[in-house]
Amino acid sequence: MVTRADLPPGTQATQATHAALDFAVAHPDAFRDWHTASNTLVLVAACDEDALRRLCRAASVAGHRHTRFHEPDLGGALTAVALEPAAHRLLSHLPIALRGPRGEVKP
Repeated sequence: MVTRADLPPGTQATQATHAALDFAVAHPDAFRDWHTASNTLVLVAACDEDALRRLCRAASVAGHRHTRFHEPDLGGALTAVALEPAAHRLLSHLPIALRGPRGEVKP
Protein backbone atom coordinates (compact mmCIF):
# COMPACT_ATOMS: atom_id res chain seq x y z
CA MET A 1 0.00 0.00 0.00
CA VAL A 2 1.14 3.51 -0.72
CA THR A 3 0.04 6.66 1.01
CA ARG A 4 1.23 10.25 0.84
CA ALA A 5 4.07 11.47 3.04
CA ASP A 6 2.62 14.99 2.99
CA LEU A 7 -0.38 13.88 5.06
CA PRO A 8 -0.40 13.67 8.89
CA PRO A 9 0.54 10.20 10.20
CA GLY A 10 -2.96 9.27 11.36
CA THR A 11 -4.40 10.31 8.02
CA GLN A 12 -1.77 8.26 6.16
CA ALA A 13 -2.70 5.13 8.09
CA THR A 14 -6.42 5.68 7.63
CA GLN A 15 -6.16 6.35 3.90
CA ALA A 16 -4.02 3.26 3.35
CA THR A 17 -6.59 1.18 5.21
CA HIS A 18 -9.36 2.52 3.00
CA ALA A 19 -7.35 1.60 -0.10
CA ALA A 20 -6.62 -1.91 1.20
CA LEU A 21 -10.25 -2.62 2.01
CA ASP A 22 -11.40 -1.25 -1.34
CA PHE A 23 -8.80 -3.44 -3.09
CA ALA A 24 -10.12 -6.53 -1.28
CA VAL A 25 -13.65 -5.74 -2.48
CA ALA A 26 -12.62 -4.87 -6.06
CA HIS A 27 -10.21 -7.79 -6.51
CA PRO A 28 -11.40 -10.66 -4.28
CA ASP A 29 -9.35 -13.26 -6.19
CA ALA A 30 -6.12 -11.26 -5.79
CA PHE A 31 -6.93 -10.63 -2.13
CA ARG A 32 -7.54 -14.34 -1.52
CA ASP A 33 -4.29 -15.30 -3.28
CA TRP A 34 -2.30 -12.74 -1.27
CA HIS A 35 -3.91 -13.81 2.00
CA THR A 36 -3.12 -17.47 1.36
CA ALA A 37 0.41 -16.95 0.02
CA SER A 38 1.91 -14.37 2.37
CA ASN A 39 -0.52 -12.17 4.28
CA THR A 40 2.29 -9.58 4.42
CA LEU A 41 1.54 -5.85 4.36
CA VAL A 42 4.00 -3.08 3.63
CA LEU A 43 3.08 0.59 3.85
CA VAL A 44 5.28 2.97 1.91
CA ALA A 45 4.88 6.66 1.12
CA ALA A 46 5.00 8.71 -2.05
CA CYS A 47 6.02 12.30 -1.42
CA ASP A 48 2.77 13.89 -2.58
CA GLU A 49 -0.38 13.51 -4.69
CA ASP A 50 1.44 14.00 -8.00
CA ALA A 51 3.93 11.26 -7.17
CA LEU A 52 1.07 8.97 -6.18
CA ARG A 53 -0.67 9.69 -9.51
CA ARG A 54 2.51 8.85 -11.42
CA LEU A 55 2.79 5.59 -9.51
CA CYS A 56 -0.81 4.70 -10.39
CA ARG A 57 -0.12 5.41 -14.07
CA ALA A 58 2.97 3.19 -13.96
CA ALA A 59 0.94 0.41 -12.34
CA SER A 60 -1.71 0.73 -15.05
CA VAL A 61 0.85 0.65 -17.85
CA ALA A 62 2.47 -2.43 -16.31
CA GLY A 63 -0.92 -4.14 -16.01
CA HIS A 64 -0.89 -4.39 -12.22
CA ARG A 65 -4.17 -4.55 -10.34
CA HIS A 66 -4.52 -1.64 -7.99
CA THR A 67 -7.18 0.40 -6.26
CA ARG A 68 -6.95 4.14 -5.72
CA PHE A 69 -8.58 5.86 -2.79
CA HIS A 70 -9.84 9.45 -3.06
CA GLU A 71 -10.79 11.07 0.23
CA PRO A 72 -14.09 12.95 0.11
CA ASP A 73 -13.16 14.98 3.20
CA LEU A 74 -10.04 16.24 1.40
CA GLY A 75 -11.86 17.44 -1.71
CA GLY A 76 -11.61 14.08 -3.46
CA ALA A 77 -7.82 14.13 -3.39
CA LEU A 78 -5.96 10.92 -4.21
CA THR A 79 -4.58 9.86 -0.85
CA ALA A 80 -3.60 6.19 -1.16
CA VAL A 81 -3.40 3.20 -3.46
CA ALA A 82 -3.31 -0.53 -2.77
CA LEU A 83 -1.46 -2.67 -5.29
CA GLU A 84 -1.18 -6.37 -5.91
CA PRO A 85 2.06 -8.00 -4.65
CA ALA A 86 3.38 -8.35 -8.21
CA ALA A 87 3.78 -4.56 -8.30
CA HIS A 88 6.49 -4.60 -5.62
CA ARG A 89 9.22 -3.50 -8.04
CA LEU A 90 7.36 -0.24 -8.65
CA LEU A 91 7.50 0.46 -4.92
CA SER A 92 11.07 -0.52 -4.06
CA HIS A 93 12.35 3.07 -4.18
CA LEU A 94 9.73 4.41 -1.76
CA PRO A 95 10.44 4.85 1.94
CA ILE A 96 8.47 3.07 4.64
CA ALA A 97 5.57 5.32 5.67
CA LEU A 98 5.31 7.02 9.04
CA ARG A 99 9.08 7.32 9.43
CA GLY A 100 11.18 10.46 9.55
CA PRO A 101 14.29 11.00 7.43
CA ARG A 102 16.46 9.11 9.91
CA GLY A 103 14.06 6.24 10.43
CA GLU A 104 12.43 7.55 13.60
CA VAL A 105 8.69 7.11 13.99
CA LYS A 106 6.81 10.36 13.39
CA PRO A 107 4.75 11.66 16.32
